[in-house]
Amino acid sequence: MSTFEFAADPDRVIHEPARLKIMSVLSVAESADFTYLMRETELTRGNLSVQLSRLEEAGYIAIEKTFVGKTPRTTARMTPEGREAFTAYRAYLERLLDATG
Repeated sequence: MSTFEFAADPDRVIHEPARLKIMSVLSVAESADFTYLMRETELTRGNLSVQLSRLEEAGYIAIEKTFVGKTPRTTARMTPEGREAFTAYRAYLERLLDATG
C-alpha cells in the first residue's frame, strides 16, 4: 500500500488549469511577455489578465509593466516563492501518480 495521503490537497492557486498553464510556461522561461503567454496558454486576454493577477497576489509571480516606444508591455516572471510552490506542486502530482500507478 502507498504512503501517499490521498486526503492531502494540492496548492489550489496553482491547481486551477489556467494558472497551471501559466506557471508551467514560466517554469521553463526566465520571463515571458503577455503576448507570448497568451499564445502559449491559449487563454483570452481577459482570462490571462485575471489569472496573472491571482498569481501575483499569491506572490508566485512578479509583473513588470514597461513601454516599448508608446506600446505597453507586460512581462511576468516566477518569484523564488513561486518556483518553490511549483516544485512542491509537481512533487505532489508525482507522488499522487506513483500511488495510483
